[in-house]
Amino acid sequence: MNRDHQIAEFLGRIQNQSERLLEIYKDADGSRTREVQDISTGDPFEEFYKRLAEIKTFHQKYPNEPVENLERAYKKRNPGEGDVVASEIDNMFTGEEGFGRFLDLTMPHEAYLNLTGVKRMTYLQYLDSFDIFVPPQCPIKRPDKMTDQYFKYIGELASYLESFMQRTRPLENLDKFFTQINQEFEKAWNANEIPGWDIEAGNPEPARNSGEDIWCADCAKHFKNENVYKGHLTGKKHIRATKEREEKGKEIAHEDSLRPRANVQRLKERAVAEREHRVKRLAAAMQQERSDTRVNVERKQGMTERERPMELDSIFAEAPEHEPHDDESDSGDEDKIYNPLKLPLAWDGKPIPFWLYKLHGLGVEYPCEICGNFVYMGRRAFDKHFNEARHIYGLKCLGITNTTLFREITGIADANKLWEKIQRDKKKEKLDIVQMEDADGNVMPEKVYYE
Repeated sequence: MNRDHQIAEFLGRIQNQSERLLEIYKDADGSRTREVQDISTGDPFEEFYKRLAEIKTFHQKYPNEPVENLERAYKKRNPGEGDVVASEIDNMFTGEEGFGRFLDLTMPHEAYLNLTGVKRMTYLQYLDSFDIFVPPQCPIKRPDKMTDQYFKYIGELASYLESFMQRTRPLENLDKFFTQINQEFEKAWNANEIPGWDIEAGNPEPARNSGEDIWCADCAKHFKNENVYKGHLTGKKHIRATKEREEKGKEIAHEDSLRPRANVQRLKERAVAEREHRVKRLAAAMQQERSDTRVNVERKQGMTERERPMELDSIFAEAPEHEPHDDESDSGDEDKIYNPLKLPLAWDGKPIPFWLYKLHGLGVEYPCEICGNFVYMGRRAFDKHFNEARHIYGLKCLGITNTTLFREITGIADANKLWEKIQRDKKKEKLDIVQMEDADGNVMPEKVYYE
């Protein structure tokens, strides 16, 4: 990511300097032509000293004027010992975004929960449905979308997704992609094909969501059963709502035909629909980041209060990577990881901190004879292995079927002794039962007979 942003910066400089050169060669004011003429016709030394005097006068008048240093702009300086290497993306992303790996929709989620007609929704549920704007998945009705609060929310969401894409894809031609989105919206809007924003007329088909619920757009109501939905179609309430919908559609169509440009309401709907369409297209283009965000949120929710600051400490404790001063150094050495203590590797492929290694007791060995003398590193892995297939298979090879009673037992001899004792106790219980018969001939245990 850092390399891509550096390349994008150089490309931007090339483009700006090329534009400046084109302006110079166009010579709109004729200054270039006059300068060439003065140098070619008059005394060249006289013109040279004249320009030199102008430069000296300018710097005497403005002594603190900075001069463009091309060496500083283009020459790569090797960092000295103790210097902090400044990265292009250090201050570009938030902590939740993880240098462009994840989306940070916490602020849009809070704004969404404060909208009219929205039910309580978790952050994970919002990640799955923030780009759905039609019922029944979206509980916000069409009149509620015309409020300033909703317009601000959808605008900020679209702006964030655009900004995130620009920061994570600096080398792609995003202007072309954004123009394509606008053209698609224009075409669909003129054809009245934007879902949820078409001119209301007629009786629409019932919509079904993933849970097979049926949505009636006229009544704005869910139906669990198709028979119930068909039954309510003949009701007075549905018929009245259908008529109102048809009359409203005719009024809107009539107003559009008379005053297509003066219809303020339709212009507002167009602005909201354009932002919704932009959010859907941007979200569809970032499916990978969206799925990674969901996995990351689920992982963080499973952490304890002690593990979260430990993860942050391990991230900030990583030393900045310095490039070797020797240009002829072997490129294979850069891929080697310095791990003299043979510490376990974390999710990023680097060794975990030594204090975390000691905290979890990963240096303590726990052998298990039942698992074929397999050695488990750390108490946590040792406790988990009693429910794993390797240990259960080892017990079954010894003829032990009830594995729940053999927790914390790792020796084969101990397991056999305990299993033999359990078998003896079961046989003894069967033999100790004394059968009694009452006067009516009913057979029962001695304990029940005396009770």
